[in-house]
Amino acid sequence: MDRGTFRLFVAAVAVLIVAVAVAAVVFSGTPQGQQAVGIVTSIDSEGLTDVRAFDLLTPDGQQLEFQIGTLENGAQFPPGHLAEHQALASPIRVWYRTEGDARVAFRLEDAQ
Repeated sequence: MDRGTFRLFVAAVAVLIVAVAVAAVVFSGTPQGQQAVGIVTSIDSEGLTDVRAFDLLTPDGQQLEFQIGTLENGAQFPPGHLAEHQALASPIRVWYRTEGDARVAFRLEDAQ
């Protein structure tokens, strides 16, 4: 194999590895970010359709504040559903990203 063919082969393998890695992240079904589980203790809203933030009490006693970002599953778990979880003390799982000093929720789920 000459040098040019070898370089082409190495480049093709590198592109294949990157493509497989990207596909694994995109199609893994697991949201990318941090997560927390706990009980909703307070909600900052102007009604069920305008929830801006909420606080979560984790099992280890931490009180965490979350801002509501664009939810990737807002149709399955609308932000207004947090009020029911708060009333029933039913735990939720929050997937979030840290933006500056804020935790911004991008996915909410039942944690049962």
